[in-house]
Amino acid sequence: MAAHGHREHTGEALTGAAREALGNAGEQWTGMRAAVFEELARHERPASAYDIADNLSKARGKRVAPNSVYRILDLFVRTNLVNRIESANAYLVNTHPGCRHDCIFMICDACGQASHFDDDRLTGELMSASRAAGFRADRPIIELRGTCGNCAA
Repeated sequence: MAAHGHREHTGEALTGAAREALGNAGEQWTGMRAAVFEELARHERPASAYDIADNLSKARGKRVAPNSVYRILDLFVRTNLVNRIESANAYLVNTHPGCRHDCIFMICDACGQASHFDDDRLTGELMSASRAAGFRADRPIIELRGTCGNCAA
């Protein structure tokens, strides 16, 4: 497997790396953006915009609209701070913001856990195959659904 090397961040280092990556993309790190990122970072499994909006509404004592959360999450996906799990319409914090590559996600249908691995050779082959077919792909989205090792045991 042709792995892509990167540094994984956690806790405050993750938030700092996300703030830096967003700034490098020419965007501002606002209070609401920070709140959405930090709320999503608390989740061990992919979370929906509605989950995030509900939790932020409770924490702030006033309603946070899911549409606002969706707009922020879209920005975060574009700037590589967050990954979207397409098949679940849910989001997962990118623990290596600023590092661009195509992840291959593995989603457990039993517990909902999502993890990823990197294989630049595989994703590169997919992009090459699409070009050969006359299609201009922007990025591959690869998700494997099944059962994780913990649930299978």
